[in-house]
Amino acid sequence: MSESNGTHIIAIGSDHRGSTAAKQILETLKNLGHEGFIVGTCDDQPCDYPEKAWQVGHEVTSGKADRAVLICGTGIGMSIAANKINGLRAALVHDELTAQLSRSHNDANVLCLSADLLGARLMDKIIEVWIKTPFDGGRHQRRIEKITEIEQGRDPSLANI
Repeated sequence: MSESNGTHIIAIGSDHRGSTAAKQILETLKNLGHEGFIVGTCDDQPCDYPEKAWQVGHEVTSGKADRAVLICGTGIGMSIAANKINGLRAALVHDELTAQLSRSHNDANVLCLSADLLGARLMDKIIEVWIKTPFDGGRHQRRIEKITEIEQGRDPSLANI
């Protein structure tokens, strides 16, 4: 991973409704000085978002990518599917503010976007804010650790954090 030097490696995945947006996002990332790659394509044929969320999520959990972007019609399905994978914190984002907060407060490592509800310019702005915003840590770190407790099947209120 190259996150330590300020650049990021971003895995991108989409279902058929997000394939055009995925290509645009790849170009935006490159223009911002980051590396990106699209994981599989639907070749303009219907494909199921849970499979893409799994494939892209594996790129993050295996360390091949620092973060990921997932796109489907609404972003909801991708968010639900990605959040089932241990180690992923997927945030469905609709604007620059939620992009910033998903990183600064929640250390989101997966950005979920709606191909149908967001325009190209807004997506570019969201990507730029999300990629540049660091995690604040502090009181938010404790909450991230409690999310990890939930992933492990433990009651976060009992954690000694």
